[in-house]
Amino acid sequence: MKIRSILCRGAGAAALLAFASGVAMAAPSGAKLGAGLTMYFQMGGSPGDGSTLPREIGAKDAARAFGVKLVEQYSNWQPETMITQFRQALAAKPDCIEIMGHPGNKPFMPLVAQAEKAGIVVTAGNVPLPKLEALYRANGFGYAGTYLFKGGETTAEAMIKAGNLKKGDVALEYGVFAEGIRGLSDKGLAHGLKKAGLKVYTLNISNKVNSDPALAVPIIVAFIERHPTIKAIGTQQGLVTSFIPQALKEAGKKPGQITVGGIDLAPATISGLKSKYITVTLNQQLYLQGFLPVAQCVLTKKFGLEGMNTNTAAGTDNGAMIEKMIPLIKKGIY
Repeated sequence: MKIRSILCRGAGAAALLAFASGVAMAAPSGAKLGAGLTMYFQMGGSPGDGSTLPREIGAKDAARAFGVKLVEQYSNWQPETMITQFRQALAAKPDCIEIMGHPGNKPFMPLVAQAEKAGIVVTAGNVPLPKLEALYRANGFGYAGTYLFKGGETTAEAMIKAGNLKKGDVALEYGVFAEGIRGLSDKGLAHGLKKAGLKVYTLNISNKVNSDPALAVPIIVAFIERHPTIKAIGTQQGLVTSFIPQALKEAGKKPGQITVGGIDLAPATISGLKSKYITVTLNQQLYLQGFLPVAQCVLTKKFGLEGMNTNTAAGTDNGAMIEKMIPLIKKGIY
């Protein structure tokens, strides 16, 4: 296991809340430091889904601790919806807006420029927007999320080690390759497997599968049937990860027959790790992806601090590690 940041477990979450509470105590007249601030926040998927819930909880915890009014936005992972939601947030003239970088730098560029001109702090989460961050870092534009390509490589390394994969083994990387910056995660995973000499097939996850990940099951089953010697399956789409065990069962595979590397800790992914249908998963520590952008908003608005760039994914989890994490996972802190 790679060494994790102190922020990755219960002590970290408690430390964050203690920090927020301590700063709030330092505000004049006992008022919370973020009192009076409003922040629009793009959460990603749908309320309560496994790849969104910890981000929701982290953002709400931070908003409560700092006294910020939080307005949540859900896009079902659709980039076009994220752009529409940013326009809606702009029209509301809040103090801060957190955006997800899935649409890429170009469509966001003129909208972020409008926000900056209006004095709105904009920051990004989950998928980075490096060009915008470079332009507006001094105004509080930061990033809380995975360093995508490296995160994919980290997942590949863990898969190779855990599955004893070797040169010539057949692997599938089923990812969001068509989604620009977001696709770097899957490109990193595919690169890591190819670098080790595996024969890697790549399939792109469609918008339909992004919206309804259960549709990934027959696609994965069909691929396994066409490639009976397959040794590994990787993806960096969290909800697709959670459906891989079902696909393996339908394809007649036993736990451990195919090395599986995924991302996030949706309930079905946790079950898959316990049953060994999933070998390893990259833990993005989504709670931090909710908490840190709210802190960014407050620290920039109150003190003029620049944007923070934080890699929230320090390593992978396996079945043995999950057992120790269950108390936190039940609270949505992962």
